[in-house]
Parts: sequence; C-alpha cells; structure tokens
Amino acid sequence: MNISLTPLLLALGLGLCLSGTAIGDAQAAGVPAAPAQVLPGESLYHLRAGLTDQHGQALQWAALRGRPQLVSMFYVNCHLMCPLILENAKALQKQLPAAERERLGVAILTLDPARDTPESLAAVAQRHRVPADWRFLRPAPDDVRALASVLDVRYRFREDGSVNHTSMLVLLDPDGRVLARSEVVGAAPDPAFLQQVRTALAAD
Repeated sequence: MNISLTPLLLALGLGLCLSGTAIGDAQAAGVPAAPAQVLPGESLYHLRAGLTDQHGQALQWAALRGRPQLVSMFYVNCHLMCPLILENAKALQKQLPAAERERLGVAILTLDPARDTPESLAAVAQRHRVPADWRFLRPAPDDVRALASVLDVRYRFREDGSVNHTSMLVLLDPDGRVLARSEVVGAAPDPAFLQQVRTALAAD
C-alpha cells in the first residue's frame, strides 16, 4: 500500500509546485490570478460591448455592475416616446427616498450611435434636467444590436431616419440579471414596477 501511494503523493506535490510556479509567473506578469467574483450565468454583463458616455469617457458595458440599474434605449431625434422614457425614469427616481435614489444607477443607451454623439447626448441630459449621475451611453456601432437583443428591445430604422423601437425600462440587479421590465406608455411610472425597484434596492 505504501509503495503504491508514493508515486501519487510525489505527483501531487509536483503538481502543487508547478501550480504555484504558474501563479507566481502570472502575478509577476501582472495578470490577475482570478476575478474577484464570477458573474452569474444569466448576467447580461457577460456581453462584451464598448460604450462612450455623454462626457466622452469610454467604458465597458460590464462596468455598470455593482448596483441595481435602470436601463433603457432611445435616440436623440425621437420626439414622441423617448422623452416619455426619460420623464418616466425621472418620475420613478423622484418617488424613492434620497438614500435609495443614490443607490440606483440609470443608464440610457442610444440606438443611433451614428448620429448621437456624446455632445448631443449631453445636450439631452441638460434639456431634460436629469440627475448628474445618469449615464447616457453611445455603444460602438457593432454592439447596438447585441445590447438591444439582451435587453429585449426591438427596433427598426425607417426610411425617414426615425426608429421604431420598444419603449421599455429594464431593471437589472447589481450583477446584471434582469429583475423586471416596464413598458413606458406615459410619464408616470408603473406602480408595480416602482415597487420592484424598491424591493431590489432593499435587497442590495
């Protein structure tokens, strides 16, 4: 018995030594040994997408991770439903206590990055007087359809340059899992959706 275990113990010891060397080499090369926390399988943040905010700062889609997020998609030249999306989100946020309001992120992504520059997104933020921490985000052109798909936002460009699209607010948990959706039909938030936001913030 002792004879048969010896090679196994030697192999395990050698494996641990090699593993430690590999980790040491990786750390020496500046490569993180492991992510701090693995994303859950259903997280939308698995999607790799590049964005630019209304201040011209580049970020990754997954950078929204860390707190509940209210997310929607719109475009600047929309004069019908998109203003309602913004006003609906504003009204919802105003109905939260100040402490909860600060813990809810709001991210509005454009469907039309070809025309919606950071400057035009900043102008929309100013025109609608939204809180300073709202993010208006311009996806890389190749990433728009993938982001719309994971958010279940359907859209189609028309010949006149307008865009038919779903008017939706999506609530994500801090890890990017979809908790709830609310179809926007006016400036007033859906009371049931508001309660889901409150529940998400209470659980965070």
